[in-house]
Amino acid sequence: MVFGFAAYGLWGLFPLYWPLLKPAGALEILAHRIMWSLVAVLVVLSLRRHWGWVRALTRRQVGLLAAAAVGISLNWGVYIFAVNTGHTIEAALGYFINPLISVLFGVLVFRERLRPWQWAAVGLGTAAVLVLTVDYGRPPWIALVLAFSFGTYGLVKKFVNMPSAEGLTVETAVMFLPALGLALVLQLRGDAAFGHAGAGNALLLVGAGVVTAIPLLLFNAAAVRIPMSTIGMLQYLTPVLQFLIGLLVHHEAMPASRWTGFVLVWLALVLLTADGLRAGRRARRAARVPVVPETAG
Repeated sequence: MVFGFAAYGLWGLFPLYWPLLKPAGALEILAHRIMWSLVAVLVVLSLRRHWGWVRALTRRQVGLLAAAAVGISLNWGVYIFAVNTGHTIEAALGYFINPLISVLFGVLVFRERLRPWQWAAVGLGTAAVLVLTVDYGRPPWIALVLAFSFGTYGLVKKFVNMPSAEGLTVETAVMFLPALGLALVLQLRGDAAFGHAGAGNALLLVGAGVVTAIPLLLFNAAAVRIPMSTIGMLQYLTPVLQFLIGLLVHHEAMPASRWTGFVLVWLALVLLTADGLRAGRRARRAARVPVVPETAG
């Protein structure tokens, strides 16, 4: 539980880190996050002397991880842009919506049949997006891109079935050259902060790799020790912290209409969580029912 709280707590505190990297723009921060994340996970794997998985990689896994790399890079870039341009609360909305997106993917990809309360949660989530579209005067595209990109990333990773650290190594390796190219282009154009905004800024950009790797390792430690139902409950800690940072630290606006949209999302999550817990209890009870063997004759 400590590992889980630490992982989701650190992810929730990310909105306090990315503004420290200014005057670097979102694209430069993204490029350095990808590059230094690869360095960080390579160091971790070297310390663990864990390289046997590389030989076991299949072409299918590499292809899926390449697709995941594109999805998570989009997610990271939009998230950094959102936080550094005063849209932290909208970014938090994306991670509140994400469980609902996972439910939709279950229907569309795995042909799962939704229970009535799940349909009610999806309906409330849809209503929330409509309310927030009216409030913002536009669709909440930051939240939707974050929710769908992270949901897609999780879906692809489900097919890959590889531990997070090893998967992140392949993903950041796939994106390393594009990230390096982007960083070099920004340097040549004179738009880069790295090396031009002081040693502190450079160290913070390098640190983006460390702050990416640490919560991931903590999450892995939690995932192998506590039930997935508990992990599912802990995941809400991240957007709650992001929301509070946007509201109390960044002092972003929250008019009444916006509160209405968020309350609808939170009600949807309450229904979804309660339904999941109830379904889990029924499944456990069914598993405990003894099977009476048939008798001959």
